[in-house]
Amino acid sequence: MNRNQAIALGIAAVNIAFILLFPPFDVYSIAKTPIPVFGGFDFILNRTQYMVINTSVLVLEVAVVLINAGIAWLLLDAKKIEVTPRRISLQNATLMVVAVNLVVIILFPPFESVFAITKAAIPTFEGFYFIFARQTNHVIVTTILYLEVVFVLINGALFWLIFREKKQEAMTPEEAYALMMEMRKRGK
Repeated sequence: MNRNQAIALGIAAVNIAFILLFPPFDVYSIAKTPIPVFGGFDFILNRTQYMVINTSVLVLEVAVVLINAGIAWLLLDAKKIEVTPRRISLQNATLMVVAVNLVVIILFPPFESVFAITKAAIPTFEGFYFIFARQTNHVIVTTILYLEVVFVLINGALFWLIFREKKQEAMTPEEAYALMMEMRKRGK
């Protein structure tokens, strides 16, 4: 592990600590409906009896941080960094795009109104809202959120495999000798 990879792991650990200290909460409202409504993020020790941690979103946040830490680990591998005319490979660009997509998906999750909640396998939703701008009477549609993350990861993995650079096979001693003789003939 090189210095940059250690820094990336340290940043990921700090992010996970903040995520666990300020988890996403759902709030039960006695007056309105027995369905928990997304209440935003709060300090873990400020939890009241009407607040429940939204474990689905919490697990997804931690997973996104760990995936992005893995991507940073791969991008910052000193052994794979080569001095080439092209500064960034298509595989590395794919990893960066996946990381940005995962962060955007978490920052703008799908919400639906508690009044439109159904028991369908894939629920309806009103739209994507900024996670820190709490919408009243809205819940995060975790099913759609998980589908988004899975599709981004699958597409990212496929593009990463498609863009892998072909390794040049080493020549056998006979091939190297034949090539050297051919070059000598051309030089004369």
